Amino acid sequence: MLRPGAFADRHGAALAVGRREVEADQPWSLSPAALRRAPFTERLVLPSPNGSTIAAGVTGVPVVAGCLRNARTVAAWLRAQGWGTPALPVAIVAAGEHWPGSGGVRPALEDWLGAGAVAAALLDLGATDPSPEARTAAASFTATTDVAATVADCASGRELISGGFSEDVTVAIELDAEPTVPVLLDGAFAAQPVH
Repeated sequence: MLRPGAFADRHGAALAVGRREVEADQPWSLSPAALRRAPFTERLVLPSPNGSTIAAGVTGVPVVAGCLRNARTVAAWLRAQGWGTPALPVAIVAAGEHWPGSGGVRPALEDWLGAGAVAAALLDLGATDPSPEARTAAASFTATTDVAATVADCASGRELISGGFSEDVTVAIELDAEPTVPVLLDGAFAAQPVH
Protein backbone atom coordinates (compact mmCIF):
# COMPACT_ATOMS: atom_id res chain seq x y z
CA MET A 1 0.00 0.00 0.00
CA LEU A 2 1.29 3.45 -0.95
CA ARG A 3 2.01 6.01 1.72
CA PRO A 4 -0.46 8.95 1.62
CA GLY A 5 2.08 11.38 0.11
CA ALA A 6 3.04 8.96 -2.67
CA PHE A 7 -0.64 8.19 -3.30
CA ALA A 8 -1.41 11.93 -3.58
CA ASP A 9 1.53 12.45 -5.96
CA ARG A 10 0.48 9.51 -8.15
CA HIS A 11 -3.04 10.94 -8.48
CA GLY A 12 -2.12 14.61 -8.85
CA ALA A 13 -3.85 15.43 -5.56
CA ALA A 14 -3.15 17.67 -2.61
CA LEU A 15 -2.50 15.90 0.69
CA ALA A 16 -4.37 16.82 3.86
CA VAL A 17 -2.20 17.07 6.96
CA GLY A 18 -2.96 16.82 10.65
CA ARG A 19 -4.86 19.62 12.36
CA ARG A 20 -1.76 21.16 13.89
CA GLU A 21 0.34 20.87 10.71
CA VAL A 22 -1.56 23.44 8.60
CA GLU A 23 0.70 26.06 7.02
CA ALA A 24 0.26 28.66 4.29
CA ASP A 25 1.63 26.29 1.63
CA GLN A 26 -0.22 23.30 3.15
CA PRO A 27 -3.74 24.61 4.02
CA TRP A 28 -5.62 21.30 3.63
CA SER A 29 -6.16 19.40 6.84
CA LEU A 30 -8.24 16.65 8.37
CA SER A 31 -9.95 19.50 10.22
CA PRO A 32 -13.30 20.23 8.53
CA ALA A 33 -13.14 23.84 9.69
CA ALA A 34 -9.67 24.26 8.13
CA LEU A 35 -10.95 22.69 4.89
CA ARG A 36 -13.71 25.30 4.73
CA ARG A 37 -11.06 28.04 4.85
CA ALA A 38 -8.58 26.34 2.49
CA PRO A 39 -8.56 27.13 -1.22
CA PHE A 40 -10.48 24.77 -3.47
CA THR A 41 -8.57 21.80 -4.80
CA GLU A 42 -10.13 19.37 -7.23
CA ARG A 43 -8.37 16.33 -5.78
CA LEU A 44 -7.54 15.85 -2.09
CA VAL A 45 -6.20 12.86 -0.19
CA LEU A 46 -7.64 12.62 3.34
CA PRO A 47 -5.49 10.01 5.10
CA SER A 48 -7.99 8.95 7.75
CA PRO A 49 -6.50 5.88 9.46
CA ASN A 50 -9.86 4.21 10.07
CA GLY A 51 -12.20 5.47 7.37
CA SER A 52 -9.69 5.25 4.53
CA THR A 53 -8.57 1.77 5.55
CA ILE A 54 -12.14 0.49 5.82
CA ALA A 55 -13.15 2.03 2.48
CA ALA A 56 -10.09 0.66 0.69
CA GLY A 57 -10.79 -2.84 2.01
CA VAL A 58 -14.31 -3.13 0.57
CA THR A 59 -14.79 -4.76 -2.82
CA GLY A 60 -17.74 -5.66 -4.98
CA VAL A 61 -20.24 -3.13 -3.62
CA PRO A 62 -20.48 0.67 -3.56
CA VAL A 63 -18.80 2.44 -0.66
CA VAL A 64 -20.57 5.63 0.40
CA ALA A 65 -19.30 8.08 3.04
CA GLY A 66 -22.12 9.06 5.38
CA CYS A 67 -22.22 11.01 8.62
CA LEU A 68 -24.44 13.31 10.64
CA ARG A 69 -23.96 16.03 8.00
CA ASN A 70 -25.33 14.03 5.04
CA ALA A 71 -27.30 11.11 6.49
CA ARG A 72 -30.62 11.82 4.75
CA THR A 73 -28.97 12.55 1.40
CA VAL A 74 -26.93 9.34 1.58
CA ALA A 75 -30.03 7.32 2.52
CA ALA A 76 -31.98 8.85 -0.38
CA TRP A 77 -29.18 7.98 -2.82
CA LEU A 78 -28.95 4.40 -1.52
CA ARG A 79 -32.71 3.90 -1.81
CA ALA A 80 -32.74 5.42 -5.32
CA GLN A 81 -30.13 2.82 -6.28
CA GLY A 82 -32.32 0.02 -4.87
CA TRP A 83 -30.24 -0.63 -1.74
CA GLY A 84 -31.82 -1.34 1.63
CA THR A 85 -33.69 -4.57 0.84
CA PRO A 86 -32.98 -8.22 1.70
CA ALA A 87 -31.61 -8.67 -1.85
CA LEU A 88 -29.43 -5.54 -1.65
CA PRO A 89 -28.64 -4.98 2.04
CA VAL A 90 -26.66 -2.01 3.32
CA ALA A 91 -23.80 -2.44 5.79
CA ILE A 92 -23.25 0.65 7.91
CA VAL A 93 -19.86 0.89 9.62
CA ALA A 94 -19.05 3.34 12.41
CA ALA A 95 -15.31 3.70 11.78
CA GLY A 96 -14.18 4.76 15.26
CA GLU A 97 -11.12 6.72 16.40
CA HIS A 98 -7.56 6.20 17.52
CA TRP A 99 -6.66 7.17 21.06
CA PRO A 100 -4.12 9.98 21.06
CA GLY A 101 -0.63 8.74 21.83
CA SER A 102 -1.24 4.99 22.09
CA GLY A 103 -2.90 4.63 18.69
CA GLY A 104 -5.36 2.11 20.10
CA VAL A 105 -8.79 2.05 18.52
CA ARG A 106 -11.78 3.38 20.43
CA PRO A 107 -15.46 3.59 19.55
CA ALA A 108 -16.52 7.07 18.50
CA LEU A 109 -19.95 8.22 19.62
CA GLU A 110 -20.18 10.70 16.73
CA ASP A 111 -19.61 7.83 14.28
CA TRP A 112 -22.23 5.68 16.03
CA LEU A 113 -24.76 8.53 15.90
CA GLY A 114 -23.89 9.15 12.25
CA ALA A 115 -24.45 5.46 11.49
CA GLY A 116 -27.73 5.68 13.40
CA ALA A 117 -28.78 8.76 11.44
CA VAL A 118 -28.18 6.93 8.15
CA ALA A 119 -30.01 3.83 9.42
CA ALA A 120 -32.96 5.91 10.66
CA ALA A 121 -33.18 7.75 7.32
CA LEU A 122 -33.06 4.46 5.41
CA LEU A 123 -35.90 3.09 7.53
CA ASP A 124 -37.89 6.31 7.02
CA LEU A 125 -37.44 5.84 3.26
CA GLY A 126 -38.74 2.28 3.27
CA ALA A 127 -35.65 0.13 3.74
CA THR A 128 -36.79 -3.34 4.80
CA ASP A 129 -35.60 -6.10 7.10
CA PRO A 130 -33.09 -4.08 9.16
CA SER A 131 -30.64 -5.99 11.32
CA PRO A 132 -30.80 -5.65 15.10
CA GLU A 133 -27.65 -3.53 14.86
CA ALA A 134 -29.27 -1.15 12.36
CA ARG A 135 -32.45 -0.89 14.44
CA THR A 136 -30.40 -0.20 17.58
CA ALA A 137 -28.21 2.41 15.88
CA ALA A 138 -31.32 4.13 14.46
CA ALA A 139 -32.99 4.05 17.88
CA SER A 140 -29.87 5.50 19.52
CA PHE A 141 -29.87 8.40 17.07
CA THR A 142 -33.59 9.15 17.33
CA ALA A 143 -33.50 8.89 21.14
CA THR A 144 -30.67 11.42 21.39
CA THR A 145 -32.62 14.60 22.07
CA ASP A 146 -29.66 16.97 21.69
CA VAL A 147 -27.17 15.53 19.21
CA ALA A 148 -25.02 18.68 19.27
CA ALA A 149 -24.59 18.67 23.06
CA THR A 150 -24.03 14.90 23.11
CA VAL A 151 -21.26 15.05 20.50
CA ALA A 152 -19.65 18.07 22.15
CA ASP A 153 -19.58 16.20 25.47
CA CYS A 154 -18.30 12.83 24.16
CA ALA A 155 -14.61 11.85 24.30
CA SER A 156 -13.84 13.07 20.77
CA GLY A 157 -15.78 16.31 21.23
CA ARG A 158 -14.08 17.14 24.53
CA GLU A 159 -10.68 16.28 23.05
CA LEU A 160 -11.21 18.58 20.05
CA ILE A 161 -12.63 21.43 22.13
CA SER A 162 -9.84 21.29 24.72
CA GLY A 163 -7.28 21.16 21.88
CA GLY A 164 -8.60 24.38 20.36
CA PHE A 165 -10.70 22.79 17.61
CA SER A 166 -14.23 23.52 18.79
CA GLU A 167 -15.09 24.70 15.28
CA ASP A 168 -14.57 21.12 14.04
CA VAL A 169 -17.23 19.92 16.47
CA THR A 170 -19.58 22.65 15.26
CA VAL A 171 -19.11 21.55 11.64
CA ALA A 172 -19.56 17.86 12.49
CA ILE A 173 -22.94 18.40 14.16
CA GLU A 174 -24.58 20.36 11.35
CA LEU A 175 -27.31 17.78 10.80
CA ASP A 176 -28.19 17.12 7.15
CA ALA A 177 -26.38 20.28 6.05
CA GLU A 178 -24.40 18.59 3.28
CA PRO A 179 -26.12 17.67 0.00
CA THR A 180 -23.18 15.59 -1.22
CA VAL A 181 -23.14 11.80 -1.58
CA PRO A 182 -19.47 10.75 -1.73
CA VAL A 183 -19.18 7.38 -3.51
CA LEU A 184 -15.89 5.53 -3.89
CA LEU A 185 -15.15 5.22 -7.62
CA ASP A 186 -11.81 3.98 -8.96
CA GLY A 187 -10.03 4.57 -5.66
CA ALA A 188 -11.42 8.06 -4.99
CA PHE A 189 -14.62 9.47 -3.52
CA ALA A 190 -16.63 11.51 -6.01
CA ALA A 191 -19.91 13.36 -5.47
CA GLN A 192 -22.93 11.59 -6.94
CA PRO A 193 -26.28 13.19 -7.71
CA VAL A 194 -29.41 12.16 -5.86
CA HIS A 195 -32.29 11.46 -8.28
